[in-house]
Amino acid sequence: MSEARYAIYFAPEADSALERIGSEILGRHAGAKAELMQPRLPGIAPERFRELTAAPRHYGLHATLKPPFFLASQHDEAGLLENVGHIAAKMRAFDLPGLELTILGSFLALTLIAPCPTLQDLARICVTVPDPFRRPAGSEELARRRAKGLTPNQERLLGLWGYPCVLEEMRFHLTLTGSIHDPEEREIIRAELAPLLAPVLRQPVPVRDICVFRQTCREEPFGIFRRFPLQLQG
Repeated sequence: MSEARYAIYFAPEADSALERIGSEILGRHAGAKAELMQPRLPGIAPERFRELTAAPRHYGLHATLKPPFFLASQHDEAGLLENVGHIAAKMRAFDLPGLELTILGSFLALTLIAPCPTLQDLARICVTVPDPFRRPAGSEELARRRAKGLTPNQERLLGLWGYPCVLEEMRFHLTLTGSIHDPEEREIIRAELAPLLAPVLRQPVPVRDICVFRQTCREEPFGIFRRFPLQLQG
């Protein structure tokens, strides 16, 4: 049984300011395994910042459309890629309204400054249409998802789609740190990241493709495996 996992993500355009700045903060480009030099933040030791960004660095700079999953035994990688390609070919490119630096619970992320119904439609399709390719979640994974407590609706979504924060429970975000439990430390990092991110905040973000990310095994990082262009607006 393959140990590869897949996900359908939004990733900023290659070589864009958002991709460059976000990847430097995480310490890795999503398309490569090699790590990057991270910015030095006054008041935060470099090794501490590296520790705090380890989790999002493992996944690469992205926003989730369909969360990570293993392939069902009756399907293969080629079929999944063909399916995602069909999705992209039917969707039109669009722009996100802009991003802002936000504290989500205990971590920092870039979130939308305004709702985007087109994005919600794209995420819904990416969750539901390729779902036959997803191996149902096992008992350990389900227990892990339930450990922090789920609402009745999140429990329903977990049973249907293998993840509780999809469809109406999704909040689009690009994760920049792992959990930072000390509020003072979290605020220091937020204040230091804000000017670094200023060039890309509150600016329209083009969504010109969707990406299949792949992880060959749990120990290896996720990375961009294939970009699928959306239809250009005529």
